[in-house]
Amino acid sequence: MGASALSRLNELPPDRAEQELLACCASPVWAKAVAAGRPYPDIEMLIAAARAALAQLSWAQVALALAAHPRIGARPEGGRPEAAWSRREQAGVDRGDDETLAALAEANQAYEDRFGHVLLIFADGKTGEEMLDAARERLTNDDPTERRVVRQELTKIVGLRVERLATAEGAVAG
Repeated sequence: MGASALSRLNELPPDRAEQELLACCASPVWAKAVAAGRPYPDIEMLIAAARAALAQLSWAQVALALAAHPRIGARPEGGRPEAAWSRREQAGVDRGDDETLAALAEANQAYEDRFGHVLLIFADGKTGEEMLDAARERLTNDDPTERRVVRQELTKIVGLRVERLATAEGAVAG
């Protein structure tokens, strides 16, 4: 089934492929670069191209991608693939743990005040406490270190989302 979704992505007109890819990373420059590399023979090559395109992004384009991500602990609404993926990725945040949710909200605000953008963490498989610990640790980073960490986290998230897009988990709309 994965090959079928990948085939459909490969066959879309460029503008539609870019729109589908924007669910994985909200940088138009990134989506255009990945769409331009089609057709991809397999998911691994698509993921490799996605990572390579991310590595080439200016910080302004990274900032666009960050702006599309919800705060850690937030639950985005809606049926778009990126909202569903975000809810799934942050499933480790216990919605009933008010203490951790409040601490995450504080950490998010402190991070945004310090760095000027949303805190981005590859949340898949992490608990709320693990994300809170990561947030607190990252608040001690200087700007260049944090930008490197952000790019690493974004690369992990985009890789997972591209894989989901190209498989039955997030099949491209017809």
